[in-house]
Amino acid sequence: MRQLSVDEVLTTTRAVRRRLDLTREVAPGLLRECLALALQAPSGGNDQGWHFVVVTEPERRAAVAGAFRRGAIEYAQRPKPRRDPSPRSGRRFTDQEKAARRRVMASAGYLFEHLHEVPALVIPCIDGRVGDGAPVDQATAFGSILPAVWSFMLAARARGLGTSWTTAHLTVEEEVAGVLGIPFDSVSQVALIPVAHTVGDEFRPAPRRPLDDVLHWNRW
Repeated sequence: MRQLSVDEVLTTTRAVRRRLDLTREVAPGLLRECLALALQAPSGGNDQGWHFVVVTEPERRAAVAGAFRRGAIEYAQRPKPRRDPSPRSGRRFTDQEKAARRRVMASAGYLFEHLHEVPALVIPCIDGRVGDGAPVDQATAFGSILPAVWSFMLAARARGLGTSWTTAHLTVEEEVAGVLGIPFDSVSQVALIPVAHTVGDEFRPAPRRPLDDVLHWNRW
């Protein structure tokens, strides 16, 4: 794979679902290399209360994937806040955005069906029960692990690996904790990242809203 510039890594690290190579193992050393880089990310108070559970054993992967599917179904059935832009925002989804949303849902369905075949699953965790704290404490906790996870995903992209941020298994977090021996009472899982070599290595920047639509300078 050709060496990517920093800007290329930042603009082409996509959520890879359909293009994960399910037939090729990911070398443990490659995962360790990406995770070692992730540990250079900042954390609140430099506490470094992070943990990463890497699941490669087929039986454990299958158990985690089964829990993920149950969690995804439960999540889909839960009433959720309205996600459409409010009338006051003045924004409406374009046809292009609606089409992109349909493609995302289709690829998420593919991952739902094939998660157990993905060669490595990485579950980042943080010390403490995050949901028990005040908003400021939750923001500090998530801010102490999410930069490290994103660094891991960027490092993976630079090495020809695809990743995708998923959270559906958190609906059944305690079940997954039992499967993997994670101490549920004192450690919070924050995501589940499938990791595999990609089918092809060309990824393009995604369509995004214009910067000026979301930029607020000095005041809203």
